[in-house]
Amino acid sequence: MAAKSARETEELTELIRSARVVLWDFDGPICRLFAGHSAAEVAVGLVQWLEGRGLHGLVADTGRDSVDPQLVVRVADRRQFGGEPADDAEGNVPDPHRVLRVVDSRRPGSDLVAELEERLTEEELRATATAMPTAYADVLIQTWRALGVRMAVTTNNSPRVARAYLDARGLTACFAPHIYGRTQDLDLLKPDPHCLNRALSAMGAVPDAALMIGDSPSDLEAARRAGVPFLGYARNERKAKLLTAAGADRVVGSLEPLLEMLRD
Repeated sequence: MAAKSARETEELTELIRSARVVLWDFDGPICRLFAGHSAAEVAVGLVQWLEGRGLHGLVADTGRDSVDPQLVVRVADRRQFGGEPADDAEGNVPDPHRVLRVVDSRRPGSDLVAELEERLTEEELRATATAMPTAYADVLIQTWRALGVRMAVTTNNSPRVARAYLDARGLTACFAPHIYGRTQDLDLLKPDPHCLNRALSAMGAVPDAALMIGDSPSDLEAARRAGVPFLGYARNERKAKLLTAAGADRVVGSLEPLLEMLRD
């Protein structure tokens, strides 16, 4: 996953050292938000909340914009009996953002969507207590700040959640006030570049002077659409393959090399 040649290393070093603005995705590059509070279980909880209101059909209908009901059932069963979150043959697990998107696609702008989004935000806030910091993220953020590089969070999570985590880590001053996340308009979630464009505009930065660090194809697509150079972070081979398949030119498996490049 790391750069494999001297030329690639040189190009990556130039990318890291030349960035005057760094746009960070939150869940992944900065921390594993759901390390101790399973995202799959949160998704199941949202689906079960909808079921309790007689609205299970909103997410379980067949078609592209749906949530696999059998996968939800498997996760719910394993949660009941204390097992690990289940996945399917392709390694997928229920995603709370997908639940939210699917409901919004069928009840756009409704009070139901607003209430579901608030429930997701509450679960994300709960998850911050057990979130796992990404190795070298804190010190890399602090080093970039010490070098005069400006930074922003550009995430599909609630900005309240990112701020709560950064407050607990003593990192808010490295970003504030530039913490941009989910709004009530869910069409503006990444891969839409809305949060990146908000950050660039607020910071008076041009796209080619910035760098986006993300861990998903939606981050890559948002960066492309905003005209911002992209660096993929992949904590495992599955994520690395997803980023590479989506066309990411540069993917690292650790933030440590970035820190070394700034310190050299």
